[in-house]
Parts: sequence; structure tokens; C-alpha cells
Amino acid sequence: MKYVAIAEELRARIARGELPPGARVPSTRRLAADHGVALATAAKALDLLGQEGLVTAEPRSGTVVTGRERRGGGHRGLTRDRIVRTAIDIADAEGLAALSMRGIAARLGVAAMAPYRYVSGRDQLVLLMADAAFGERGYPATPAGDWRERLLLSGRTLWSLFRRHPWLAQLGPVTRPLPLPNLATHGEWALSALAELDIDAATLCDLHVLFFSHVQGLAIHLEREQSALASSGLSEEDWMDRHGPAVTAMAAGHPTFAKMLGDLADTGYDVVLDDILESGMRALLDGLALRYGR
Repeated sequence: MKYVAIAEELRARIARGELPPGARVPSTRRLAADHGVALATAAKALDLLGQEGLVTAEPRSGTVVTGRERRGGGHRGLTRDRIVRTAIDIADAEGLAALSMRGIAARLGVAAMAPYRYVSGRDQLVLLMADAAFGERGYPATPAGDWRERLLLSGRTLWSLFRRHPWLAQLGPVTRPLPLPNLATHGEWALSALAELDIDAATLCDLHVLFFSHVQGLAIHLEREQSALASSGLSEEDWMDRHGPAVTAMAAGHPTFAKMLGDLADTGYDVVLDDILESGMRALLDGLALRYGR
């Protein structure tokens, strides 16, 4: 199995002293890119080494080789909050696919089953992570500005959290809302602004889903870009250099598409999600203002 081969290679480097105690080992994303495997496969390799007590996580250092004296696996000082923060750090750096209970235990230097004293399993842990992440940003105690300004603040606040934690936008469809108290805080802020349009409850819910989906829908691509970079080793620019000619050829039979590409080749263009977020929010709010006379 590929993850076993990756673990064996790292284990050999540790045994030879190429990776001495305290040395940082390649991240899951780096291993995935170097070995041409999925993030989950690379994560399993690090998990295996963690279970053996060969590697652990250090604050601000990443995954490092463990000294012999630290390979015991106790659980003193372990708390639910520490588990959640460690899990968020893993997901931020390596993606949600890299997250496992054994991996968290390895990073914390505790026995594999120790985290289960505080959380029932991965599903509950992901909900705790999401609630903690959504709670990192809030709103003024006294709302200021009109409904448009408050909705723009809502969108920008959520976007800042999705940018900080790209995995956060991947958790579930809007048709299955997550029971997270801190997410409800964001929902209340947006709903109170939309309620000024004097609409019925069903329309209020629809418009909130529409607005939230614009922000979340764009944010989904933040994690996808990280995964694409890790799996292919190609940056956005590298990908376009490789596939640009094929895209241009594909557009040959579509005149509007071809003209757009030609114009963009002359002027230069980059997909900037932050700009698309802003223009999309303003277009939505302009439409709501016209529709509801506000």
C-alpha cells in the first residue's frame, strides 16, 4: 500500500539520522505532491508514524520527529479545547481529509484512545471544530447602518472565516443546516438585516439561503484549490500554462467565448475570488432593493 511505502521511507530517514529529533517532517500536502497520492493517503502515512511514536506535532513547528524520551503516550494536560484546536490546525494545514482521531492523538503525543475521553468520535469533533471556527468573529453589540451595510458586513465576516479555515465551507449543504450556536449568531445578524425588507418567513429564509450560498459557494473553491495544488503540484499559473492551449482550441467554435479569451489575453486577467465575492454581493443587494422597493 502506498501509505505504508511513504511511512517506510520516512522511517528510514529518521533511522539514518537525516531527520533527527526535533526536525520537521514533510507536511501531508508536500508528501501528497512528492509521491503523487491523495491527501488522505499521505495523512495515513503520518498517522502510522504517529502511532509508533516517531513523530508528533509542535506548536508553530508542524509535525516533527519525536525524541525518545517523548514516546510514552500519556494524556496529562489533555482537554477538549486542546483537541479541537489541534484538529483545526491539522485541517487548516492539510485539509479535512487528513483529519483522524489517531492522527490527533499522535500530534498531541497521547495514547490513540485518549481523545475519546473528551469527544465521541470524528463526527462530533468536526462539529466542535466548526462551531469554534465560526465563533472566532462576531458583530457589533449595536447594529449600525442600513440593511445593505449590515448584510455586506455579514458576507465579509463569513468570508474571512472561510479564508482562515478553507475546510469550513465543505461541511454540508444548506439543505441540512448544522446545529452550531456560533453559526446561528451569523444567521441572526443576516436575518435581522433582511427582515427590514418586510417579507414573509418563507421568503426571508429563501433570501438568507441565497445570500449565504453566494459566500459559501465561492469559499468551496478555496479548499479545492489547495487540494488541486497538493495533488498535482501545479499552481494556478502552471495549470493555465499547461492547459491554456486546449481551452483556446475548445473555444474555437464558440465566438463569444473565443472573443472573451482573446480580449483577456490582451488585457491580462486573474480570477480573484475576493473581488467576485464583493461584486456578487452588491449585485444581489441591488436586485433585492429593486424587488422590494428598498
